[in-house]
Amino acid sequence: MDIQQLIETDKSLLLTLNDNDSLLWDGVMWIATDTKTWIPAIVVLLYVIFKNNKFSQGLAVLLMIAVAVTLADQIASGFCKPYFARPRPTQDAEIMYLVNVVNGYRGGAYGFMSSHAANTFVVATFVSLLIRSLPFSVMMYVWAAIPTFSRIYLGVHYPGDILFGAAEGCIVGILVYMLYRFLQKKFFARPQYISTQYTSTGYAKGDVTLLYTILLLTYFYALIAGMIVTRTLNL
Repeated sequence: MDIQQLIETDKSLLLTLNDNDSLLWDGVMWIATDTKTWIPAIVVLLYVIFKNNKFSQGLAVLLMIAVAVTLADQIASGFCKPYFARPRPTQDAEIMYLVNVVNGYRGGAYGFMSSHAANTFVVATFVSLLIRSLPFSVMMYVWAAIPTFSRIYLGVHYPGDILFGAAEGCIVGILVYMLYRFLQKKFFARPQYISTQYTSTGYAKGDVTLLYTILLLTYFYALIAGMIVTRTLNL
């Protein structure tokens, strides 16, 4: 299969996934794609990080997350989008009038790679490696997948934009975590934990459960808020 066939397959898959007539899911995806929806989970994540580390190490973790997100975002938006100059589905003259849009939202000019996918998956990867709890890691990747899929649902990204953005985010997350581990070993002595009350990297499981719960509540909020906001969307 050559590159043109891949592009046509990508377009066909986008139109299939974007072909929706659900007012409920229009609202839910509109809420899910909004970064502000996830602020409570971000705040609790910061609380867990600083509660389970010395202040200086908490700052180091926060700095590494900021570095990871900045790198992922700049690779996707600062380099790939202008370099590849691939129009978003909603800006592509060939299919733009076949794409269902919500609230008139069409995004910027270019879509490859998706910075939403890169940013959410870089955080999910770094934090999963940091905390090391399988149920929590699953929840983090579910969190990353929801706003990422919303970009396809809203018609502003092709599946290929999402796939490559997510892969880029995971790779950057792993690399930045490796840098953090190097700095941790050099500057922050931290014992291995074998207690059932802690993860192997020293995070209290009760705190991880709190973060897990906040994510679940946020999913529930997105569903309820989506039902409410549907009435105000310009469909």
